[in-house]
Amino acid sequence: MIVIGAGPAGATAARVAAANGCKTLLLERAVIPRYKTCGGGLIGASLAALPPGLPLRVYDTARQFTFSLNGRKERTLTSATPTCAMVYRSELDAALTEAAATAGAAIRDGTALIALEQQGGIVTVKTSRGDTLRARAVVGADGSASRVARYVGVQCAQVDLALEVEVPVDERTADRWRGRLLMEWGPLPGSFGWVFPKGDICTAGVVAARGNPAALRAYKQDFLQRHGLLGPRPLHDTGHLTRCRRPDSPLAHGRVLVAGDAAALLDHWSREGISYALRSGDLAGRAAARIAAAGNEEETQTASDRYHQQIGAILSPEMRASSSLMTLFVRNPGLVHAALTRLPPAWRRLDDYIADRTSVAGIMATPLARSAIALGTRLPLGRRGHR
Repeated sequence: MIVIGAGPAGATAARVAAANGCKTLLLERAVIPRYKTCGGGLIGASLAALPPGLPLRVYDTARQFTFSLNGRKERTLTSATPTCAMVYRSELDAALTEAAATAGAAIRDGTALIALEQQGGIVTVKTSRGDTLRARAVVGADGSASRVARYVGVQCAQVDLALEVEVPVDERTADRWRGRLLMEWGPLPGSFGWVFPKGDICTAGVVAARGNPAALRAYKQDFLQRHGLLGPRPLHDTGHLTRCRRPDSPLAHGRVLVAGDAAALLDHWSREGISYALRSGDLAGRAAARIAAAGNEEETQTASDRYHQQIGAILSPEMRASSSLMTLFVRNPGLVHAALTRLPPAWRRLDDYIADRTSVAGIMATPLARSAIALGTRLPLGRRGHR
């Protein structure tokens, strides 16, 4: 089998398939290690999904969480069990790729997918190096701009634009952020800004619905300036689109599966995607190994259907819940902020989610969340609490 993309989803799929006895080739368009636009915060669900003993440097762990509403009503809360680990995606992806190689997968980086087709139980992959490769199964994990996703027909319910910088900071600034991350609910619908500390570097950015890039750039400028992160020349200054799938969006076409960002598996509210990538990559690797070993098309379809069912049972409830939370947040971010910072049970629930003691679905099923949704639908739209 062939896996396209060596991010968390693809590297995990390759590792799992190889560990299950499947001859596996992992293709990555860039040369590993490579930079990837990502906040690099690993919540409990991500940490739990990593292979045991993965050598990965953690640059900080968030013990405190500062929340603000467009720069106002700032409040800092302390985690009961600090879990959120700050890493660099370049190092995470490289470590996961090495784990896939150790499990037996062949790695070919600097190789992009050019074309994909399937016929007679064989998938043909053409690459930027002029290779024509053939496999009995393919996993597309080539990110939010995935070629494989277009082939499969993935459809999205939500598309956002994130702008991010990695900024060197002086010792005083590093001390101010050490052990503390910031989440600021922003001025655009569904927007927020973040600062993630990583020693002498801070990763900071903003995200909002795609469609008004000028307004998002203005928010980014204001956000960085207010938090003292505008002056230094950034190591990286990038942007990318994040996508959330429609509930009925396909996850496979014949012997080709998609996972992670390519499948548009992402939290609607926080836009957290690493935990979704790791978990869907594991499921896709197992499914692709079964497809590669399938003796006929009926067995292929059974394996594909099982993958759909597993995503539907494990990740889809999380996406439905995060979509409901996002709807409430877009309508009344002030209500979400007030609940989170003024009602201790709300913060404890979010802290439990970060530590992997509950899920977004578990949070949204609580009486407090149901009451907030009911109240949010009655309040006037757009009470945003601007400065």
